[in-house]
Amino acid sequence: MDARTLTGAESFLRLLAAMGVDRIFASPGSEWAPVWEHLAKPYASDGSIPAYFSARHEEIAVAMASGYAKSSGKLPAVMIHTTVGSLHGTMAMRGALHENVPMVVFSGESIAFGEDEGPDPGPQWLRSLADIGGPARLVEHCVKWSFGVNAKSVFPSTIQRACQLAMAAPRGPVFVSLPMEYLFDLMPTCAPAAAAIPLRATAEARGIEQLADMLAAAKQPVIVTERCGQSVGAVSLLVELAQLLGAPVAETRSATFVNFPRDHPLHAGFDPLPILHDADLVFMPATVAPWHPASAAPGPGAKVAVLDENPLRIEKPVWGYQVDLCLAGEVAGSLELLLEQVKKRVRPGDAARARSAERWTARNMARRKAWTEEAIGEGKSKPLDTGWVVHELNQVLPPDVMIVDETITHREAIIQGLDRLAAGAYYGGFIGGLGTGIGTALGVKAANPGRPVIALIGDGAFHYNPVPAGLGFAQEYGMPIMIILFNNHGYLSQQSELPKYYPQGFAVRAGKFAGTSITPSPDYAALARVFDGYGEKVEAPGEVRAAIERGLKAIGSGKLALIDMRLVPVP
Repeated sequence: MDARTLTGAESFLRLLAAMGVDRIFASPGSEWAPVWEHLAKPYASDGSIPAYFSARHEEIAVAMASGYAKSSGKLPAVMIHTTVGSLHGTMAMRGALHENVPMVVFSGESIAFGEDEGPDPGPQWLRSLADIGGPARLVEHCVKWSFGVNAKSVFPSTIQRACQLAMAAPRGPVFVSLPMEYLFDLMPTCAPAAAAIPLRATAEARGIEQLADMLAAAKQPVIVTERCGQSVGAVSLLVELAQLLGAPVAETRSATFVNFPRDHPLHAGFDPLPILHDADLVFMPATVAPWHPASAAPGPGAKVAVLDENPLRIEKPVWGYQVDLCLAGEVAGSLELLLEQVKKRVRPGDAARARSAERWTARNMARRKAWTEEAIGEGKSKPLDTGWVVHELNQVLPPDVMIVDETITHREAIIQGLDRLAAGAYYGGFIGGLGTGIGTALGVKAANPGRPVIALIGDGAFHYNPVPAGLGFAQEYGMPIMIILFNNHGYLSQQSELPKYYPQGFAVRAGKFAGTSITPSPDYAALARVFDGYGEKVEAPGEVRAAIERGLKAIGSGKLALIDMRLVPVP
């Protein structure tokens, strides 16, 4: 492509498409007028430029990019509005950085402020929108790479470089600020004829062999993972490895994917600590913070092996976990190589490993039975209990459903109770900050338009989300999702801290907890109807399943749905 015949705006669109970007999620401002003009231009084919979606809010746009990337494996782009829009989107960018989710985020800015020849951006740029260092400086700590384009000659190659860096290990969001003056101008240079996306490297062969030796020699190996499910193929490999070793696989409460089938006999639940004390080897593929505090495990004499593209979590100020073998590499490909090596060292049907698997199976099945009995026992209480709502949801989930979870205090019941989800069907919508769940769900829906998508959100998190923007997007683009609101009328995660730290304190004795209530509880279901969707409030345990089924029917007919589950209120 000869960029010298194109404006910066058209170069931007065409280069993104050439780099494999097929979706732009946008909440832009006036600086993007040249791009809008070229979006209206007729092109030879639909793939000449990316499809463009206007998300109405920057946090929705960035969260949609995250959901899209997680569920499709593709690289999305985001367009937002200069300094102010960049600041709106930074929490979601930070989440993508910590989750290693690739995306290219672009903002516009003015560098001439009307003093050059050409279109005048207007007085608001100098008066209200400009900051020293521009948008790139404001967000640099929330992305893996941030750059403000400072010459037209590097404009085309920077678009390519941004895409390459987002997909390079460890993957993550990159940020580029584009002067709007360059969007109007013809480009003086061409982009390189080729700009390959870096191939993902597997772990070093010598390290793979060493890990295989350790696993084969271990008498009580344990596997802990939090993000193996980012690759569906990695989950299948992990299942085969665990079965061969007779090893239990534990996730954590912060697991953001289905990392191991939750109904598998070797699934050891969501708290690794109880199964680590007798372990002689702990293998941690795609794990961030497997237990707390880091010094709590493993037991004396146990070894720990880590595998990840970002094994030492370079974005963290401290980490502190024992690591006897550290392998850096793409997880799915490395697991495939590891499995080949373990098969050379471990016989299928080994009697000792079979007995170990039987013990773990009995233990794990008993735990799952207890979870189910507890949830069913909660089916008679009014107001509703989280466990019962999750149990009923689990009974009616369509086989192709996709779940996005943005809950805190309800999360344990959700991950324990939704045991029918397949790999690739569950995504966390939370990394340190709330407000991205609806956008993440919409991004998953954009990548999977033919599948039902359900967002599970607490009422506290719901208030942090840009709800009108999200529901408006779902209506405008015909991308209905169902939101199940776990409504306990407050912020239980905040309220629970006072009894923990001050069990005999003033707040506990007086029953006075400042700032933790959301009362009176609004008519949340009415919000769905404002956007031509289906809304329902549920208070009786016998109505939970039917209400969920009505919501599923609504999204099947093309309408968004919001089911407000009225739970036991926060004290």
